[in-house]
Amino acid sequence: MARPQFEVVEDDESSEASDNSVAASLLALSLKALSQRAVVAAESLFTLITVALVFWAWMSIPEPSTHQIVYMGIFAAFVLTANVIVRRIK
Repeated sequence: MARPQFEVVEDDESSEASDNSVAASLLALSLKALSQRAVVAAESLFTLITVALVFWAWMSIPEPSTHQIVYMGIFAAFVLTANVIVRRIK
């Protein structure tokens, strides 16, 4: 008797499940990378905000007195120290 060369193979639903699991794992991996980049951006945003705050403080007083210049210098040194501490923690 001749052996048939073609035979009917039923579709396996497990291949669809494996495709879904691969898609889910790729989505989770991409979200993880995106969240890590957001944390790095937030760290840089801290420096930008503090430097902008010091610049605004210096520019907001049109004719500063001697005491105001000293106080703003102390504030600028404090912000610089805070930024150095934040950068060293990384």
